[in-house]
Amino acid sequence: QVQLVESGGGLVQPGGSLRLSCAASGFTLDYYAIGWFRQAPGKEREGVSCISSSDGSTYYADSVKGRFTISRDNAKNTVYLQMNSLKAEDTAVYYCAAGGPLRWYLHQEYDYWGQGTQVTVSS
Repeated sequence: QVQLVESGGGLVQPGGSLRLSCAASGFTLDYYAIGWFRQAPGKEREGVSCISSSDGSTYYADSVKGRFTISRDNAKNTVYLQMNSLKAEDTAVYYCAAGGPLRWYLHQEYDYWGQGTQVTVSS
């Protein structure tokens, strides 16, 4: 059974850090591009970052560039999203997804999704 499970969310103060994990079971993560998306209440799901399957190229939304880092550990079948200098506007449910997207930032182009993990940035 194909499954993605996110973890690592929580409550953090502005300026703080969190590391999200996306663990896969039932398939090998490095065969897929892995994207991180987020969705805040009343807003559309937006692409945050993606790591490709082929050469490990990484992509970031402008809003997180320089603050977030995506990486993968193939031995653990896990992808991480290190989030630093967090801001209140980063508050959302974060999802990881696996697929072969032509446009990494479009959630419609991903095949498998996790259940999401809540990130709240507040003092």
